[in-house]
Amino acid sequence: MTTWTPERIATVTRLWNEGLTTAEIGRAIGMSKNAVVGKAHRLQLPPRPSPIRQGKSASAPKRVTNGRKPHSASITVLPQAQPRAPVPSLTLGSASCKWPIGHPDEPGFHFCGERALLGKPYCLEHYRRAYVIAKPRSDAA
Repeated sequence: MTTWTPERIATVTRLWNEGLTTAEIGRAIGMSKNAVVGKAHRLQLPPRPSPIRQGKSASAPKRVTNGRKPHSASITVLPQAQPRAPVPSLTLGSASCKWPIGHPDEPGFHFCGERALLGKPYCLEHYRRAYVIAKPRSDAA
């Protein structure tokens, strides 16, 4: 027996069209939010705008962690560099710093463009930010 009965499918479609969130729909039919998202995708229901993007503030600072937890003990804070002229990605050569500045979805996004260190994708300033030497762990447990 499938968990997606015709009644549940009709309820998901109706509540989706009414604008309920996936979590609210999931609670209404007794399933997880992710199950509702998957079913809506398979039913090809119209996509919705991201609630995260709707609430984003232009003044809020962006934090990029590349999927890793920040380790405050091993982060070196460098002084801010002077603003440089934007370098679009299409004009970057192999010897140019490829450190992204800004967010790709926002106007003014560009790459550093300074001369990169030999064999590295970044200039000295951004190399120091990107490659932090980890402190040795103490094995005392």
